[in-house]
Amino acid sequence: MASVAEVRAAVDAALQQVTEGQAAIQAAREKLGEAQQSLAAALDGSAHDAVGAAHASLSQADQQLEECLGATLLAIEQAQTYTATL
Repeated sequence: MASVAEVRAAVDAALQQVTEGQAAIQAAREKLGEAQQSLAAALDGSAHDAVGAAHASLSQADQQLEECLGATLLAIEQAQTYTATL
């Protein structure tokens, strides 16, 4: 059976991985934003349905990544609440 210190250390290591994942998610959101701006500039004035669909898809991806960040924040809070009870 692991000691309290070992459990806390393992949770801290996991939370570090979550933090790294959050940074990757944020970087992905930034890249998607850049891609959306580039797409808008390249297709300025186009009324083709595919253009609107592409913009909508990129917006949806950004929203889902934002939701993912929120979920990771909740996971961190829950893990910290648990370790505080040890």
